[in-house]
Amino acid sequence: MTKYAIIVAGGSGERMQSGIPKQFLLLNGIPVLMRTLFAFYNFENQIQIILVLPKEHIGYWKNLCAEFDFDVDHKLVAGGETRFHSVKNGLAKISNTESLVAVHDGVRSLVSQSVIQACFETAELLGIAVPAIEITESVRMLTTEGNQQLNRSDVKLIQTPQVFKAEMILKAYRQDYKESFTDDASVVENMGEKIHLIPGNSENIKITTARDLVIASALLQNMQSI
Repeated sequence: MTKYAIIVAGGSGERMQSGIPKQFLLLNGIPVLMRTLFAFYNFENQIQIILVLPKEHIGYWKNLCAEFDFDVDHKLVAGGETRFHSVKNGLAKISNTESLVAVHDGVRSLVSQSVIQACFETAELLGIAVPAIEITESVRMLTTEGNQQLNRSDVKLIQTPQVFKAEMILKAYRQDYKESFTDDASVVENMGEKIHLIPGNSENIKITTARDLVIASALLQNMQSI
């Protein structure tokens, strides 16, 4: 099946405390967002990549591509008011409904090739695949009376890419926006679909703070040395 990857990169850089949006910062010498696109291109060089950026960042990205001689083929799409609307704008560029669509956070550069492959294979079989990792720390939930312990084995941390059959996710994004839509799985689940979780990779962190960038740098060095 034809494969698409919608990469959503709408960060402003506020939590990074940087004048440069986090997706454009250097991770071991290469912009974070370029490493993300490389991850999908290296998985399959025929994958159709759709990059969704805030309209005001598109010019900056084009200049960055020229500076780094970045030639991974991709389509550029202007984002929307929220992540939901940005993904919806990206989906509008998908012409083949008999395909698989991955939606991925632009600042998750360290997703493994094996996770990308497992997501596409599971989605082709079951329609949906969402990577998740175990929680290793104790978890408590806030209640009206204070808080209570949760069994951490009953809770998972959700990652991207989240992969869906195109017909399913296109239908899901015809729904009206809700604040409860925190990721693509929640949008599809709102239609009554069952979400299928698969093991993610712990290195696949979302780079949103300066601390995350330091951790990602160390993780990348370790991954490249193995």
